[in-house]
Formats: sequence, structure tokens, C-alpha cells
Amino acid sequence: MSRNASMQGKVVVITGATSGIGEKAAERLAAMGARLVLVARSKERSEATLRRLSGIAPEAKHRVHYADLSLMAETCRAAREIVAIEPRIDVLINNAGALFSHRRVTSEGLEQTFALNHMSYFGLTEGLRGVLAPDARIVNTASEAHRNARFHLENLQSERYRPFRAYGLSKLCNILFTRELARTFSGTRVTVNCFHPGVVASRFFDNKPGAFGLFFQLVALFAISTEKGAKTLVYLASSEDVTGVTGQYFSRCRIKKPTPEARNDRSAGELWKESARLYASG
Repeated sequence: MSRNASMQGKVVVITGATSGIGEKAAERLAAMGARLVLVARSKERSEATLRRLSGIAPEAKHRVHYADLSLMAETCRAAREIVAIEPRIDVLINNAGALFSHRRVTSEGLEQTFALNHMSYFGLTEGLRGVLAPDARIVNTASEAHRNARFHLENLQSERYRPFRAYGLSKLCNILFTRELARTFSGTRVTVNCFHPGVVASRFFDNKPGAFGLFFQLVALFAISTEKGAKTLVYLASSEDVTGVTGQYFSRCRIKKPTPEARNDRSAGELWKESARLYASG
């Protein structure tokens, strides 16, 4: 049985918390005493989530900052707003993500899967780095979908777009980013880990067109609950068992070895340099 560290008074910044595993994790962490700071796009869903969190912990002043996390400009603006209000962040959870049936390019010129699923992680983390607590935890949502992906620096924008390939690449990027980010915090008590939540029944499966939608409806029949999917996320954010553990990939609350591609430090370094360039130009 895992041992939960006290979350009383802890400040947790989380993306993707208005549905799915993010919402369940936020509720669980609020029940453990944490104050939640959401970064979200939908005002309607955010307000509903805040009402639920306030019902769980009426004394906590949970907040929401609005941003389209597929855009670096909005991600950076949200980070600046948070920094202006929060002097300390104890846990940062990068959880927002999506799989798109067709290739879309953002107004900033990035393929949307890469922009939302990876660059939002990089941009928000860099923007909040200055207010992370000395023993802060960073948790990134990755996926077993990375196992079919290959890293090629020149193909991060998925010019020849295939939905599952682009999604798998973004999840590979999450693991490479976790490894390199952990390296940048070497010598400190800040830890960085990522995890596979499982195939979860959530809004991720909603509104997919045609045969693509039918496939997801079939997959959803075998999906686990959001409560089960959130378990490893809550574990990494709160458990004493992972104090000092960093740079790892987890599944079912245990360290799991990702693919050799995901353990390639050269690829991790190349991804970091390219992400930093895009972050600076965004």
C-alpha cells in the first residue's frame, strides 16, 4: 500500500482537469487537502469542475486560468498569470492532450497534436519554473502509445499525417521531455516523472468522425474507469513512496521500462533544443 505524503496546503497546477483522469485526480487531491489551480479552455466545464472541488474542500480557494494550450502565446500568458498570483507551486501536472482525426496546424504554424500534447508541457513548465517549490513534483501524462513511435527531429510536425502515429510521437516526446527535464533539475530535490494511465473511458473518445469514431467506440468498451486511470497520477503527485524518484516512466504505480527509443538521451537533448527554440519564438 502506498503512503500518501500530506497534501494539506499544497498548491497543485493541473492541465486537462475538466474531464477524464485529470478531473478525478483533481478531486482526489482536493480531498487530500491540496489547493487546485486549473489551466483550461472551456469556461463552462471549468466552472463545473470548480464547483465540485469547492464542494469537496470548501475552505480552499481553487482557481482557474483560461488558455488554449495548443498555442504557445496563450500557454505563456497563463503561466505569467499564475506566477503573478502563486508564490509557490508544489506539484505541476501536465495532463492536457488529444488525438485529432485530421492534420491541423495552429495559428503559430505547429501541428496541433505536437503543439497541445508536447509543447504545452514544455511551455507551461518553463513558464512556472521560477516558482516551483524546492521539493516540487512534476508529473507528465504519457502513454503506452509511444511504443510504436520513432523519433525523427525533422518529422515532429507529422507532415505525412496519420492520427495514431502523430499521437504516439507526441507521447514519445512526453517521455523524452521527462528524462531531459529531470536532468536539468539534477542536484535539486525537484522530481519529474511520467506515466501511462491505461486506456480510459473519457471525453477522449467523444466526437470522433466516421470509421475513426466507430473504432473508438469499440475501444471504449474495454476501457477502464477514470478513477482507475487517475490512480497513478495521484500516486506520483502525493505518495511518499516516490520521494526522490525522478526521470522515470510509470504504469499501475510501478516503474516500467519504456522503449529504447524513449530512453535515447541524444533524442531527448535534440527535442529539448527544438522545443526551446519554438518556445522562444512563440
